[in-house]
Amino acid sequence: MLNSFKHLFLIALIIGVCSCNNKSAKQIPIGDFFNLPDKGNFHISPDGKYISYLKRVNGKQNIYVQTLADGKERMTTSFVDYPVRDYFWTFNNQIILTKNMFEQNKFQMIGIDAATMQTRVLLDAPKVNFRLLNRNRNNPDMITFSMNKRDSAAIDVYRMNTKTGELTMYIKNPGNITEWFTDADGKIRLAKASDGVNETVLFRQNDESKFKPIIVNNFKNQVRPIAFSGKKDWFYALSNVNRDKTALVEINAENGKEENVVYSNANADIEDVVYSKTKHRLDMVWWQDAKPQRHYLDKDAEIIYNNLLKQLPDNEINVVDKDSSETRLLISASSDRNPGSYYLYSTVDKKLDKISDQNTKINPADLCEMKPISFNASDGTLINGYLTLPANKAGTNLPIVVIPHSDPWRRNSWGYSAEVQFLANRGYGVFQVNYRGSTGYGKAFYSAGFKQVGGKMQDDITDGVKWLIAQKIANPKQIAIYGSGFGGFSALYGVSFHPGLYNCVAVQSALISFFAFVKDVPPFFKPYLSMIYEKVGNPETDADMFRAISPVFNTDKIKVPMLIYQNANDPRANVSELNQFVRELKKRKVSVDYKLINKTKGGDRSQRERGRLQMYTELEKFLDINLLGKK
Repeated sequence: MLNSFKHLFLIALIIGVCSCNNKSAKQIPIGDFFNLPDKGNFHISPDGKYISYLKRVNGKQNIYVQTLADGKERMTTSFVDYPVRDYFWTFNNQIILTKNMFEQNKFQMIGIDAATMQTRVLLDAPKVNFRLLNRNRNNPDMITFSMNKRDSAAIDVYRMNTKTGELTMYIKNPGNITEWFTDADGKIRLAKASDGVNETVLFRQNDESKFKPIIVNNFKNQVRPIAFSGKKDWFYALSNVNRDKTALVEINAENGKEENVVYSNANADIEDVVYSKTKHRLDMVWWQDAKPQRHYLDKDAEIIYNNLLKQLPDNEINVVDKDSSETRLLISASSDRNPGSYYLYSTVDKKLDKISDQNTKINPADLCEMKPISFNASDGTLINGYLTLPANKAGTNLPIVVIPHSDPWRRNSWGYSAEVQFLANRGYGVFQVNYRGSTGYGKAFYSAGFKQVGGKMQDDITDGVKWLIAQKIANPKQIAIYGSGFGGFSALYGVSFHPGLYNCVAVQSALISFFAFVKDVPPFFKPYLSMIYEKVGNPETDADMFRAISPVFNTDKIKVPMLIYQNANDPRANVSELNQFVRELKKRKVSVDYKLINKTKGGDRSQRERGRLQMYTELEKFLDINLLGKK
């Protein structure tokens, strides 16, 4: 009797804590959830005199610069063809933007002088994969970056004088280098090479020296350099070599030996490090347990963050950018119920000024708590995830929408999700599972997902749904599964191989064939192909497995109503294969609502917005009919 009482009390506690605490369940218009901000991608100039951001003009994002002294705003670009997606400041007070014009097979790098607003094209080339590596404080006209201009499969390193536009190749890739790392002066002293399975870290003393291998790992292990520490040739790195959880360590670059563990956590991988390039110091480490966590490594950094938390309580705070003196900081603050805002913070007088809101149409008080949960899978493995329950509901016998994450390995995280909040606002419990293979929980948990894309990964999702039913949270007759990308595959797998568990399925840009998934790897990703074979499967030796789990070969197993959304401009989509998949389902009398969106080529943001709103409007109707029984 006592045990039964304890069990009932535990269930009541879970329901009470997980349920949204709002007093009313106000239905929010769909467009309000997915309203895109007027301003985004904020930066501050190195001299601290300007902030810059992207702002939409006639459907295209352009760069604006605001002078902090007088608040005046200036439009610095006026593109009407392709929107600006990314840009950065140099230490000579230039703005550099990059434009990949895919339809024209063209890439441009454009420089803008902040004082005169004079614009010039610095680089005009076929489309490339571009990555900034270093902006040089000592030589402010110079930037170092990588791109595959010479060979689409090889990422070389280049240097450019942004005043003259002079471009020189700094290092030619021998063919197997996948990443380059600079020191504070912009010199490449560390690199990573891969043969697809094994990864090698290489080091050289200076530009005249040859690279030598210092660390060799298989892909289950990782060493990610952060910065040189100042002790001889030692460098800081995130490493899980000889341990399960990734830690911040110090490594001797001469021999690859780990000399010191700076910080580790027993429960989770350290995922990121905040390093001050100006002061050459470690400020803090960051990881995700149930919620984001941090540990300070510098007292001054801790004081700054504590002052910010006092002014922005109950928010997750991140420094987006900072000026060269690190006295003016651009801050983002958000939570599970708050889409977030940007602020300018002065470390001198501790003044905090709001710059912009991510979504002015959302009131956090109207939204619901994303609650961390955990359960034991059928084989006893502890699985974590998140549960968001609707407002003004008892917290029992609820209709549930299961959302598997879209990347096979990248975990769900605590924080704001417009999609999750939209579904919770419509009265659904939203369930997200970090099945084995998800990153952040250590090497063993990550490795347990290898070659389990149609096995234990999917079993963990199924076990999670059964746990919801056993806890009386889910109505077993009102469960839907919905996902995109790999999450779309998981959704289709769920309704194919677990008949009776789900009432309906909705997918967008879903992976329906693992043969196509492996075949369509972009050229610059080819060095990782052997790793993909080890993690997912080889289309030749694992062909039977690929065929057994790929939805395109299992149309006979799908019986429930289906909503399919596909972006026509998705570069990895095989629309003809998807069309055949839909035809086969309809032949078998499966109720399929198939929508092909964004059929027009180009980067029109308004078109993408219309497609997004159309999709969620259709999803709402689909769930109303197939989960709630509305007509």
